Amino acid sequence: MTNSKMQDYVTIHIADQLFGIPVLQVHDVLRGLKLTRIPLAPPEVAGALNLRGRIVTAINVRKRLGLPDLAIDSEGMSIVVEHHGEPYSLMIDNVGEVLSLDLNGLQPTPVTMDSCWKEISGGVYRLEDKLLVVLQIERLLDFAGNSTIAA
Repeated sequence: MTNSKMQDYVTIHIADQLFGIPVLQVHDVLRGLKLTRIPLAPPEVAGALNLRGRIVTAINVRKRLGLPDLAIDSEGMSIVVEHHGEPYSLMIDNVGEVLSLDLNGLQPTPVTMDSCWKEISGGVYRLEDKLLVVLQIERLLDFAGNSTIAA
């Protein structure tokens, strides 16, 4: 008999792809954001918002993954996570359900997956009708820590 260790994931949709974020990494789910643009920010930084007195950087995940923008008539949603003690709002298409999955079912990222997606993947689960990519927040937000300030 195999020991099963379960992990809960908040599922999100980005361009018809299902992603999972470990539920303990999700601080808030937001809709209808009022963003303030940040001058000279990288293209994937959509702006900043005030969330209960904290300034939160909003990241356009579609841009980060090299995907086209969400249709203008689609509102989209946002998941707030923390990275190096700073809150980030990940702008996504939609939030799904919370799935409890057995860690023994986590498989390595397929070599055929797009390189940008492989970079942020912590593995995949093969569900009945689709593939769930485990989103590695640290890798997704790594661009922020690698930027250099010109002297």
